Formats: sequence, C-alpha cells, structure tokens
Amino acid sequence: MLQLHTFTFNPFQENTYLISHNDGSCLIVDPGCYTASEHKKLTDYLSAANLKPLAIVNTHAHIDHILGLDYLRNHYQIPFYLHPLELDVLQWAPQSGRMWGFDIQLPELPEYHLPDSGALKIGNIELEIILCPGHSPGSVCFIHNEGAWLTGGDVLFKEGIGRTDLPGGNHQQLITSIKEELFRLPGHYTVFPGHGPETTLEHEQRHNPFLGA
Repeated sequence: MLQLHTFTFNPFQENTYLISHNDGSCLIVDPGCYTASEHKKLTDYLSAANLKPLAIVNTHAHIDHILGLDYLRNHYQIPFYLHPLELDVLQWAPQSGRMWGFDIQLPELPEYHLPDSGALKIGNIELEIILCPGHSPGSVCFIHNEGAWLTGGDVLFKEGIGRTDLPGGNHQQLITSIKEELFRLPGHYTVFPGHGPETTLEHEQRHNPFLGA
C-alpha cells in the first residue's frame, strides 16, 4: 500500500504530494515549493521520514506546480516525468513567472514522457495514469487503485473544476475528461486535487455545479 503526504506551498496554495512506498522510496508530485523556507520544509520532512525520492512526476506544467522543480531535481539528482503535450506549457514558464511575479528560469526538458494511459512504475511504486485534458493539454491523473485514491492536479476540485481560460485550456474538453475518464472509477475513490481539500468522485457526481449535478 502506498502512502500520500500533502504539503501546501506558494501564494497559489498549491498542493504538492509525496507518494511513498514502505521500502522508503517516494515520488514528488507537482513540486510547488518556491521559497527557501518551503524548500527546507519539504527536504526536512523527507530526511526525518527517511524517504528517498526517486523522481518528480507532474500532473501538468503550470507555473504554480513547477516552482520547486529545478531545486528538487538538482538537490536529489532525480529525473522529471511529464506528458509530452505539456512541453509547450513548460517552455512558457519564464514568461508565466514574470506575469505572476516569480523568478523562474526555463526548466530543462523532462527525462521521461508520461503515456496517455496505462501503468507508471518507478522502483516499487506503481500507479495508473489517465490523460484528462481541458485544464491543460497534457493534464494527467495518477491513480492508486489499491488505496482507492488519485492525485488529479487541477482537473477536478471539491465542487469545482480547473480553469480553462489559460492557453491550451478547453472547457468542454475538461468536462468530457471528468465525466468519461474520472467518473468511470468507483465513486468512493478519494480525489486529492492541486488546490483545496480532498473530495470523492461520488460527492462530485452529486454536488459539483459545473458537472450538471
């Protein structure tokens, strides 16, 4: 069974996740830590918990989800995984940073590309991937079926959905992704989103006003 640990970073209150295995290995999902104190908070936790990061895996590449990318990539000398449809978004990071007041350099390209679907296995950590575009062209969700949870980035929030007014966003595509990809999963699955509190798929099917609930 994998464990999920949550941290909330940067002015966007972005949720960064650690997915850990009982062998002490872990993945860093959507590193949003920006300041030195945020870097220290995450690295101190990893050290205290005796966790060894194997890789950084991102649901998408919007600025608030990659602010800690270069620091952690260099600090731990680990690879970065991203869906290829997010490469243009990643390349826009310096300009996006200036728009929002962040000093960020152009990140190096990911070492590995995530697939549209299927299994992602890094060390002893295995997750299911599904492509859920709409908020961003290459948005993916990472699913842990045994634990009945998923990290969904900015696809689906508690009684909300990701914004679609950014470059590459498409409102109808996002609605279709949620209904045809996420809602095929059992309703009791917990969704850990990119911002805000967790929810369940069943709750969103019943109460999310953006989905005809």
